[in-house]
Amino acid sequence: MTTDFAIETRGLSKHYRVGRRAIIALEGLTLSVARGEVFGLLGPNGAGKSTTIKLLLDLIKPTAGEALVFGRSPRDSEGRRTIGFLPENPAPYEYLTGEEFLSLAARLSGLSAAESKTRVGELLVRVGMAKASNIIIRRYSKGMVQRIALAWALVGKPSLLILDEPTSGLDVLGRQLVRELILEERQRGTTILFCSHIIPDVERLCDRVALLVGGKLIKQGQVSELLVSEGALMEATVESITLEALKALGLEARAAGSRVVVCFDPAKTQEVLTQMMGAGARVCELTPARYSLEQLFVDAVTHTGVEERP
Repeated sequence: MTTDFAIETRGLSKHYRVGRRAIIALEGLTLSVARGEVFGLLGPNGAGKSTTIKLLLDLIKPTAGEALVFGRSPRDSEGRRTIGFLPENPAPYEYLTGEEFLSLAARLSGLSAAESKTRVGELLVRVGMAKASNIIIRRYSKGMVQRIALAWALVGKPSLLILDEPTSGLDVLGRQLVRELILEERQRGTTILFCSHIIPDVERLCDRVALLVGGKLIKQGQVSELLVSEGALMEATVESITLEALKALGLEARAAGSRVVVCFDPAKTQEVLTQMMGAGARVCELTPARYSLEQLFVDAVTHTGVEERP
């Protein structure tokens, strides 16, 4: 089956009942992820991110709606072969060495013995675990387990890579490695669904994002568009005037090296420019203010009034 989308969900919902209490884990999720893009799924704890992933992997069944992976139902075993998955808390078999575990995963994914040996060797180098490949996994640190689990997700050369908190437990170098791997996979045409609480990584890597709060989709779109549109402010970079002089005019300003950046309502653009230039300022640049993805996240959660769920 051919489709332009790697992932499609239509009214996807999942409800649970605990005793007499009804829990809405996901409600009416409709979104699409294009082939070859890096798509970020954001939200506080209990927002529905893990539920969405489990539905895409056919680990749980939806209460309503549907999900498609490359045009196929998650129940389709052939469709699942195209997916590589890194769970938030990976638990590879701890009495195998890293190399043995990856070799087992490679054979289970359908690679021949010769193909498995080559692929495992490549991945051990790629995730920085070649020197520890003959140590049993129970002796690995959390970061080492995360690296082996990342190789595990990649072993079958997936068309869709689902990463749930992939930098959890990693140091600075490990995080950099994951970012580089994601960019490499995108260049190969792999579609990546990326869930993370480390918002700078999401902002740097993702083409588009969706924000879930309380099981509902709050916002989605291209990162660049969301950050500009949500800011609803303008920034003017000026020189030949001091920070103090601008503040004395009642303007919101901050130092930026030898220049000063002034932030204001777009509706007052002409008024503010006239005011600054009248005071001797020279305007170097005028652009929409860039909103922080972290601030977008915080504002969306705050405005919905939904508490974080365990």
